[in-house]
Amino acid sequence: MNSIITAVDLYKSFSLGEVEIEVLKGIDLSIYPGEFVSIMGPSGSGKSTLLYLLGGLDKPTRGAISLLGHPLNDMGDEEESIMRRRNIGFVFQFYNLVPNLNVEENILLPILLDGKKAKNYKDTVQNILETVGLKHRRFHTSRELSGGEQQRVAIARALINDPEIIMADEPIGNLDTQTGTEIMLLLQEINREQQKTIVQLTHSHEAAAYGNRIIQVKDGKVWN
Repeated sequence: MNSIITAVDLYKSFSLGEVEIEVLKGIDLSIYPGEFVSIMGPSGSGKSTLLYLLGGLDKPTRGAISLLGHPLNDMGDEEESIMRRRNIGFVFQFYNLVPNLNVEENILLPILLDGKKAKNYKDTVQNILETVGLKHRRFHTSRELSGGEQQRVAIARALINDPEIIMADEPIGNLDTQTGTEIMLLLQEINREQQKTIVQLTHSHEAAAYGNRIIQVKDGKVWN
């Protein structure tokens, strides 16, 4: 089986004045279609940097990344942006919803950014709202939602373009234990029933256990 995400000899450095700080140090990894992978590591290990590189949100100092068989190194910024928008759904710890938009409008944002017509996605929104359990909240603004409901909206937004990959950065980091469990069960259900490849960044062993593989990152390297 061909990998859906591949990183080869991945390095990332940042300049702090005259000092060069090496965050990632020669990482090689492959993620396969349908996997639910948890990236774990202590603070400062480089795991966040790794996730952002794999999702095309940042560029490596050295090394190569391929998404769906397409080398990111060979893409221009616009082509890479289209690839992210259409093939990856992002879920962040702080939800990143637009406060004055209602649930439906927040979910449809990626569609509008891609130049498509929202009216053509009404049934899709309905189906996704059923998946995330928010059909009754369709026209509420994010201000009227609990933290768990807001994260469900963020997951729905990540699904609207029917991406092959979902990348989640500490998806339950702002939630209480019970709500976090509900969100992890939802992600697990999406992985199993829709065969979405999920890559989550987490510091929680409990959250990591919902996946089927754990990648440990320490001192800028993969330790497995």
